[in-house]
Amino acid sequence: MKILQLVARIIAAAIMLQTLYFKFTAHPESVYIFSTLGIEPFGRIGSGIAELIASILLLIPKTAWMGAIMGLGVMAGAIISHLTILGIDVKNDGGQLFYMALFTFVCCLIVVFYERLKIINLASGLFSKR
Repeated sequence: MKILQLVARIIAAAIMLQTLYFKFTAHPESVYIFSTLGIEPFGRIGSGIAELIASILLLIPKTAWMGAIMGLGVMAGAIISHLTILGIDVKNDGGQLFYMALFTFVCCLIVVFYERLKIINLASGLFSKR
């Protein structure tokens, strides 16, 4: 089961890191997406920074749970944007961006599931000191 978690961490980080080129170079498709959402350029750059941080955290075993939670948030935003504003198929990509966001979300969910005891212990420690 540790192998599944490791693979999920690597896949989620790789997918998020791969999209950074398009966000940080203002690729026309990326600009189109964030313009359609009404948050260009700050949303594009901000989500790129969030994905970079999440990816780095995912690749470090002690912080993988933080990266996974962050990845869930970023991917939830992408999935909701596709379902409500962008549509599944963006500029005739056959839904590739949507399905990559969905797959990354599932990978992050797997990491959170395996790290749940660490997350629960941390949360209970924070709230018990009040």
